[in-house]
Amino acid sequence: MVRERFPRVYPAYGRGMKRSPFAPGFWRSPLRGPWLTSVLGVVLLGGITVLFVTGLVSYAAYNPDLSPVNDKTPDKGILGFYLFSWPTDPHWLYRLNQGVHVTLGITLIPVLLAKLWSVVPRLFTLPPARSLAHALERISLLLLVGGALFEFVTGVLNVQLDYIFPGSFYPLHFYGAWVFFAAFLAHVALKTPMALRNLRHMRESREEKDDLVSPDPAEPTVSRRGALWFVGGGSLLLFATSVGQNFDGLRWTALLAPHGPADPGDGPNGFQINKTAAYAGIRPADTTDEAWRLVVTGRTGTVRLSRAELLQLPLHSAALPIACVEGWSTSDQWWRGVRLRDLAALVGYDDSPDVLVESLQQRGAFRRAALRANQVADPRSLLALFVNGEELSPDHGHPARVIVPAAPGVLNTKWVARMTFGDL
Repeated sequence: MVRERFPRVYPAYGRGMKRSPFAPGFWRSPLRGPWLTSVLGVVLLGGITVLFVTGLVSYAAYNPDLSPVNDKTPDKGILGFYLFSWPTDPHWLYRLNQGVHVTLGITLIPVLLAKLWSVVPRLFTLPPARSLAHALERISLLLLVGGALFEFVTGVLNVQLDYIFPGSFYPLHFYGAWVFFAAFLAHVALKTPMALRNLRHMRESREEKDDLVSPDPAEPTVSRRGALWFVGGGSLLLFATSVGQNFDGLRWTALLAPHGPADPGDGPNGFQINKTAAYAGIRPADTTDEAWRLVVTGRTGTVRLSRAELLQLPLHSAALPIACVEGWSTSDQWWRGVRLRDLAALVGYDDSPDVLVESLQQRGAFRRAALRANQVADPRSLLALFVNGEELSPDHGHPARVIVPAAPGVLNTKWVARMTFGDL
């Protein structure tokens, strides 16, 4: 006997709302259900926690307490409770932290989108609030969804150097992270017990009464495990096209994270840069040996040093990478120059104080950057004059640049013009 199938009628909403997203029958995908949502949620639970921690660590690496120079979020108040003096060991610390933060963030995009798709019916449930507790849950859900989209979108735009959003990236991303993670913790506290129960029950028969399961499902075209393979494949593809930015030999594979010239050239200076000398507004006439002088100020006054005079000081070498907030990094390069602590000694410091470094550059952020005393004291911290046995090229900071172990790339100031030692 063939039974004719008629559209279901939902008394609470009426026939007229069947085509409305507020009607239960509007969302007909047979893939939606607590098991799929729980699997995606568990992946995001671990991944987003790592993103949040590495993001806070990345912010601390800028030494924002060196106000007002490095502080891009001056009103952070109590949210800056965790800030600490950024260490110089291991020398690859920031490279690892930021590589994980950016690469993982890009990799999780398909998982996040799949998770949002899996729970979208709950955004349209009526009535909007059945109780005070339910209202609070709905508010936290809106903050969670909005915060996640905001953080991922601004993060991806920052990787691409597309600052189309209003305001500075640093405070927007910083405050957005705290709002999102607060909503994330509230959501986890509410949903983790249910998610664990759902993962134990694999059969669809256990999901019939869940509000994510359509009362009138369409015919399936793929299984839930197939959907997970699809999401996982998308994440793997994004990983494969972004992780290469952390390795010089694989940079050509980083199709989604291009920076600087497509080909930085060969030779000792042939490694990745972010901004060229032309972009930074560096005038070649200001960097000639005749015109350029390094101004060093400290306890005993000011000295002016030409490049030839710097070359008469003791020179030292260190193998250090460059790692930027956008997630790309280079392998270790051999730098040679004058130790920062030796420059501090020239102006009356037996110990190593903080230092303010000012650049010749005319465009972009961090034309002025500050370093802590522990960074100045490290024997590998240099005012570099050479790299890999050759003079710095203009794009790598000729006539002189700072290089400090484990510091974000923007604190390794290029085209240095002035250094002021002392309490900042």
